[in-house]
Amino acid sequence: MYNNLLYFLVAIFLFSMKTVPEVPLLPPLVSAVCFVVSLIGYDRLVRWLYGKSGNREAAGYFRAERQGMILAVVFLGVATYLCDAKYYLSLSEWAKALPAVVNIAGLLLFFGYLGLLWRAARPHYQRDFGHSYTPAAFLWLNVRVNLPVILPWALLSLCHDLVTLVPSQGLQDLLLTAWGDLLFYLFFLFFVLLIFPPVVRRLWGCVQMPAGVLKEQLTAFCARQNFVCDLYLWPLYEGQALTAAVMGIVPGLRYVLITPALIQTLTLDELEAVMAHEIGHVKKRHLLLYMLLIAGFSLLVGVLSEPLTYFLLSRDFFYSLMRWSGMSPEAMLVACTAVPLLIAMLLYFRFLFGYFIRNFERQADLHVFSAFADNHYGSRGRSYSLVSAFEKIGLLSGNRDKPSWHHFGIGERVDFLEKCERDPSERGWHERKVWLSLSAYLLGLTAMIVLARQVPLEELTRQYEEKYIETALSQRVLHEADKALWLRLAGDLMQHKKMEKKALESYEKAMAFEPASPDLMNNLAWLLLTSKDVQLRDPVRALTLARAAVIEKPVASFLDTLAQAYWANGFSEEAIRAEEEAILAEPVGSPYYQQQIERFRRTKYQPGPGEKQGESKER
Repeated sequence: MYNNLLYFLVAIFLFSMKTVPEVPLLPPLVSAVCFVVSLIGYDRLVRWLYGKSGNREAAGYFRAERQGMILAVVFLGVATYLCDAKYYLSLSEWAKALPAVVNIAGLLLFFGYLGLLWRAARPHYQRDFGHSYTPAAFLWLNVRVNLPVILPWALLSLCHDLVTLVPSQGLQDLLLTAWGDLLFYLFFLFFVLLIFPPVVRRLWGCVQMPAGVLKEQLTAFCARQNFVCDLYLWPLYEGQALTAAVMGIVPGLRYVLITPALIQTLTLDELEAVMAHEIGHVKKRHLLLYMLLIAGFSLLVGVLSEPLTYFLLSRDFFYSLMRWSGMSPEAMLVACTAVPLLIAMLLYFRFLFGYFIRNFERQADLHVFSAFADNHYGSRGRSYSLVSAFEKIGLLSGNRDKPSWHHFGIGERVDFLEKCERDPSERGWHERKVWLSLSAYLLGLTAMIVLARQVPLEELTRQYEEKYIETALSQRVLHEADKALWLRLAGDLMQHKKMEKKALESYEKAMAFEPASPDLMNNLAWLLLTSKDVQLRDPVRALTLARAAVIEKPVASFLDTLAQAYWANGFSEEAIRAEEEAILAEPVGSPYYQQQIERFRRTKYQPGPGEKQGESKER
């Protein structure tokens, strides 16, 4: 189940981080063909995985299932980023109003690939676990098992989008504040604490443990521990898995799930030891701590994503990489932020979250020392029954010495319990280790949040804005139909940044597409008149362009350019008349135009390196 959590987290992340492009990467027909090919290819691969000769037992089945789920994540990435599945899923009106619907649809796409996996797995499952299913029933069985992994995220996302549709400005303003985030987190807590446990119990097909000696004994054991719960049989893998779990924090909505195979394998004392382990999870508040660790990652992403985005946008290498790859600024930004965040998520859950899970499990193991009296097992020690239960599980599963990222190996757990029997101080040391680790985690989380708040976002914003606009315009020139417009805008930006040669190149290219554009002629004329690089100046051509621009569009700023051109060519009287027309066209700008008139009367146009008359201005 922990592995499935990671797979679904990566799938959700991959799809939700993809921005909806203005146009798809491939033509619709090509995208459809690629998608169908991906489905066929995935189907063939998972059939091959299950058909390998080594997969003739339950261990082989689980290995093929893990490999198939990893491949499903990869193929979802192909469907999302190559076939533009998100673009086509976003075309409906529902998608525009509720973005969460698109992401949930992306998750359904992931379930589509998993459906092919489960179709290939069905005959092997029936052989290994001895139960027959129709294809539809087996598909629904696996959906029910995995739904709890994504249900909180899907419900929270959908509710958030629905609330944003409520026509209340006060509510919308509240949602944008920290209080709004807190309200949604409280809603999430309410769902997880009160609604999630009974929903999961039903999805997993758990049934109440029948009345009898076993239930009476386990209930009495719980009562001695001041622990209230309902006992359920857990039909995981047809009840043949050797495991147990506790679910729920609130008494009355708290369940201990035990598989029938575990009940058949263990003695009553051993089952009580397993119950002590599950009680230990609740007593040590592990279920709440799991939520804290998951919320901690969400908080980190929320705090660090904005500084990371601005940092990337302010770096030259980002734009060099974008020009080299030919990707749009939006696509490159997603790639450069999504990849580090994806790696961070995998590292966080695989190592940090895994570290705490393993040590929480060990902490729950140690609860047997509190649950049983010193003389309960005599000289064999208070952990005897739990050690015995572990040894049986390890023997039957064949995994005694095989650790995982979320649990210490059974052999390691047995060794630690025996070590604690010999040296009781080890128990206290482990308790301190867990709480010191949690304290260090919270301090580190707080420090990262504080440091992220110190990042000079305004300065980074100033650094990136012009670079981003410049590169975005360059990309538009390459891909948009109205090349003249984007070339002119690129030229305007270059002129503003004093990159006059590049500005002239952009304007000349734009003129080739649209030689009669008044805006283009005016801006090019201004550059030819005011360029600090005197080699670029051409007053005669500038006058021709400015005249043509004013004929097409006699606005004040164009008349000012025409006046500058007259003056540069020695026609001071004409320059003054043009500025007077500009005053009539735009009275609010008369102070500037009056200054221009005075300048034309007192000075002459003198091109040269030290010339101060032709200062660049945005047109």
